[in-house]
Formats: sequence, structure tokens, C-alpha cells
Amino acid sequence: MSEQPGNESKDGSDLGRAGQERLAGTIAPPQVGSGFIVDPTVLDSFPIPGTEFVAAFNYGMSLWGRTAKLVCRLPTGERINYFLKVTALDEVGKAMTEGEFESLKEMHATSPVFVPKPFVWGRYSKSEPETYFLLAEFRNVGEQPPDPVKFTARLAELHRTSKSPTGKFGFHTTTCHAFLTQITDCWEESWSRLFQRQLAHMVSLDQERNGRWPVFQAVCNLILEKVVPRLLEPLQSEGRSIKPCLIHGDLWDENTATDMDTGEPFVFDAGSMYAHNEYEIGNWRAPRHRLSNQSYIRNYKRNFPISEPEEEWDARNLLYSLRYDLATFIHYPGSNLRQRYTIKKFRIPYLG
Repeated sequence: MSEQPGNESKDGSDLGRAGQERLAGTIAPPQVGSGFIVDPTVLDSFPIPGTEFVAAFNYGMSLWGRTAKLVCRLPTGERINYFLKVTALDEVGKAMTEGEFESLKEMHATSPVFVPKPFVWGRYSKSEPETYFLLAEFRNVGEQPPDPVKFTARLAELHRTSKSPTGKFGFHTTTCHAFLTQITDCWEESWSRLFQRQLAHMVSLDQERNGRWPVFQAVCNLILEKVVPRLLEPLQSEGRSIKPCLIHGDLWDENTATDMDTGEPFVFDAGSMYAHNEYEIGNWRAPRHRLSNQSYIRNYKRNFPISEPEEEWDARNLLYSLRYDLATFIHYPGSNLRQRYTIKKFRIPYLG
């Protein structure tokens, strides 16, 4: 696997020219919008009994649902805000909401400054299609993505201090990457094996969504059968080992932010599992993300040393990026992203 040789950075990575500079412009902070109708089920789910609902407003956006800021008053008279996310996608929405709740819960327990506290998730009592909600701690979204020094230090701390309850790779429930279910509800001793299952699942979903393309299928099969074991099995052989780290699972620019009230970086909209920590960084390779800037990569490496074999870091990063790019192809069916990716990454002409 190779791409654009000759663009190596000083620390030996090969992320391509587009990753060397931040994307132009800034991400506008979310605005408090018009009124938001809150279902009675949510009003009955406040974590502190006697909480009085005051008002609700549209806040920010979600590609697959709606988000709001809830203003409430505690029994003590103190004002408190909650974040509400609502997804109306039937069973898919249920998997997304439960997976995000369990992800945030696990991450918050490890790193409460870095992750807002989730309080409850549930289903609207009367709705068609089935509608699910997540109620969490509210934080004011500022700069996206956050300062690279602070952000990568917090992320590496989450990875370092988290502890798999089984000592294995996986998670205790199914989580999602946007609306796509992931292979997480399992436990594997071998990281290579879990990643192989994860990648094969995405390849299958892509074929269902975008149709069969024999050339691309042949490349994916080769990667699954040859490249994955070649690059990932050495991480856990010949005396080497890697720790199962709790990861966010979908870290891109707009799932990260600086808290405007505290100045601290934080993350949200997670689809977690216990994985090789470097897998988290695979999503940053894409030049469509501001996190592809070398300052984020370099600072993360300063806080969490590269796994051995160190010289294969970039090859692993390219492999991990394929998993995230596949999800992008699936999210936007009918586009030419898959063809462009294959031609660029693997230098295989598009033959239809």
C-alpha cells in the first residue's frame, strides 16, 4: 500500500501534501436557534427529581438527527442546561443512540474533563418513525478542532489511562459510525482479528450500498487476506504487545471542540471500542479534515509513543484510514469517491 511517495514529513510519516496545511477558513460555532419542541418522555427523564423545564432551542446540527439546548431550573433555583440529541431512524436510531450513550458513559468515567457526561437515553412514547433521544451534559462549543497541544494531550491521556474490562479488544455493546453499525459487541485477544472483522464488515456494507465493483473487491480481498495480518500481527508477536485502548471511534473536526466556558478541549458523538490507539488516528489522514494537519499528528506522537515495529507506523495508518474512508463511501452512495480513492491510493485505473 502506498500513496504519493516523496511527501514524507520530518517525523517519517507520509500523509500527503494536503495534510501539511490546515484547511482554509474556520468552522462557525453553533448558534442557539428557534424554539424546539421537547417530547414528554424527555421531560420525565431529567436526572435530578423536581427539575423544572424552562425552554428549549435548536442548537448546532446533526447529519442524522436534531440537536437542542434545554434550559432548566433545579429545585434549588439554580439554572442548568442540558444537551439533547434526537434521532428518528427506527431501529437504526436505537442502535445509534444506545451506542453513543454507552460510548460517552465509558469515556466520561475515564476522562470526565474530556467527555461530557451522558445522563439517559430512551424512546419517545408516541412517534412514527421510532424516535430515540440522548440527554447529556451541555457544553458551549467553541473552536473546532481545538488547540493541537491541549487536544492531543487529553486524547492520549484517555488512551493511556483507559482499561479494557476483559483485557481484550472490543466493547460490551454495538456502537455505530454515524448510522453504520460496527463490529464491536465482541471480545478478541488479537487486534488483527478484530480489525479484520471490522474492515470486512465495511467492505460488505459498501458493496450493498454502492454495488459490486470487481476491481475494488479484488483489492479489498487482498488487503483483508494479506495486508491486515502482515501489518497488524507483528504488533502482538516476537515479544511485542499493545494495550487495548478506549477510543472515540469517529474523531473528525466537528466531533471535537474547545469548551468556551473552560477553555478545555472535549469530544462528543462517539462510537467507541477498545482498540489499538493508532486506529483512532487513521481518520486524520484524509485531507478533508483539519485534524490532518501535521501539528496534531506530531503532538499526539509526543504524548503516546509509536507502537513497534515503529517503521511501519505510516503503513498501518494508511490501512486504518481505509476503514474510515469506506464509511464515507457508504454514507454518500452514488458519488465517485470510491473510484477516486482506488485510483489515488492503489494506482489502479477505473475500468468500470
